[in-house]
Amino acid sequence: MEQAWQFASEKIRSGEYDLVILDEINYTISYKRLDAGRVLETLRQKPEMVHVILTGRNAHPEIVELADLVTEMREVKHPYQKGILAQRGIDY
Repeated sequence: MEQAWQFASEKIRSGEYDLVILDEINYTISYKRLDAGRVLETLRQKPEMVHVILTGRNAHPEIVELADLVTEMREVKHPYQKGILAQRGIDY
């Protein structure tokens, strides 16, 4: 976990990318595998032109406060309701 966060943090702060997506990182924070303070510190240090997307449920309140945009998705219809199990590449 530590190596992954170090890598992501360096890429965010480098300014080398316009967009960095941290898929499902909110779960990692809510399960206490990654400290929200470290993520907040990196987000505050990022170059202005770098956009960072954090996905996953239960976003930390301080991250929500710092964010420019917060979206909450809700299920309307899902194949699981018809008995179709999770599909590789779609659901995981």
